[in-house]
Amino acid sequence: MKVAYFAFNGKLMCFQHLLLNVLDLHEKGHEVKLIIEGEAVKLLKELVESKHPLFAKVRELNLIDSICKACSATLGVLEYNETLGIPINGDMNGHPPMEPYLKEGYQVIVL
Repeated sequence: MKVAYFAFNGKLMCFQHLLLNVLDLHEKGHEVKLIIEGEAVKLLKELVESKHPLFAKVRELNLIDSICKACSATLGVLEYNETLGIPINGDMNGHPPMEPYLKEGYQVIVL
């Protein structure tokens, strides 16, 4: 199974559950990618600075495919997010498009 999670929700508890699901699918042998969009782009600084274990694990496993460029810029975190070494994607009017994932056979889940 191939799953691409698009994280839009900026609430930490919701994002933590998304991280759990990303890790669960990965550990069970599925191909999974996380795309960070919307208000979720604001969580990255907090997650990095607090050394959040789930986020650290997802990052270590290279499961984060990209961070939204437009949302990062609009919410004032683009400069910080660019320092993380995670690709910044703005291919669709500043946002990461879903079409390439669908074309590659990923099931797209938006949370």
